[in-house]
Amino acid sequence: MAIIEVHKLSKSFDYFKKEPGLKGSIKSLFWRETLHKYAIQDVSFQIEEGELVGFLGPNGAGKTTTLKILAGILLPTSGSAKVLGFDPWKREKRYQKQFSIVMGQKNQLWWDLPASESFALNRDIYEIDPKIYIKNLNELVELMGLRELLDIPVRKLSLGERMKCELVAALLHQPGILFLDEPTIGLDVVSQEKIRQFVEEYNRFQKTTIILTSHYMRDIERLCKRVLVINDGGIIYDGALEELMNRYVDHKVLKIQFHKQVSEENLRRFGEIVERDGLRVVLKTKKKEIPHLVQRMLTEFEVDDLAIEEVQVEEVIRRIFNKT
Repeated sequence: MAIIEVHKLSKSFDYFKKEPGLKGSIKSLFWRETLHKYAIQDVSFQIEEGELVGFLGPNGAGKTTTLKILAGILLPTSGSAKVLGFDPWKREKRYQKQFSIVMGQKNQLWWDLPASESFALNRDIYEIDPKIYIKNLNELVELMGLRELLDIPVRKLSLGERMKCELVAALLHQPGILFLDEPTIGLDVVSQEKIRQFVEEYNRFQKTTIILTSHYMRDIERLCKRVLVINDGGIIYDGALEELMNRYVDHKVLKIQFHKQVSEENLRRFGEIVERDGLRVVLKTKKKEIPHLVQRMLTEFEVDDLAIEEVQVEEVIRRIFNKT
């Protein structure tokens, strides 16, 4: 059952064109040309209950605008959206209690107060029963390993610790839908992995529907089976991440460590040479040719080590955006 339904959703912003110089400034006092910029245009998709969907796109593609409309922060120019049966921009209290939005570049915690104070404030805002609040808080704090940080002012926490607290604050009222906009941005590798692990476990056990935007492709690979790809304000792909890889990439990467030197002429028979460092060679080879080419290589040359790797998701996304 689809709990998020978006149909031909568009959002445009008006801005004014001003001629340069003093003359242009004076003229603009009496007349300015109004221009329109579409942040998103005719966006349509559906998301089922419990899905964890990746939302990909370059900066300015429309990802955050879409999430803000679904969260009721922005009013669309045209089109429709239903989230849990509600029109988000009507900002009904019943709807606001059923979702959360976490933005990696925005803080909802009070900067000079301990996180525990912000948690208590959210308890009152969402009218959470005290017993349920204590239960949810203890579970989330244990999952995140935050017990010793609750009484430290937020401004004294590291970026990774603050993001963990942001997630706890967003989930105290057990929302059915969670919008995550760049939750791992700026975090170190260890903190990123802890956030991914938490989101994965929470989605699995709570069946919370999650839309995740991220520029770290490791987030998408680890967490999302389905992805929406948006560019220039429109959806250009909606489907499985694996199918996206197959559609845009027809090759794999061969990493070979030879026992003896092999000429470039011989190497080119097995694929495109991407990198060569002494006896170590990296080749780009057509997927369908991999089995018999590897067999030939092992027959013709002395190979100490060989690995077949998929193309990185970053390269796939880069190809998509370069083609659109």
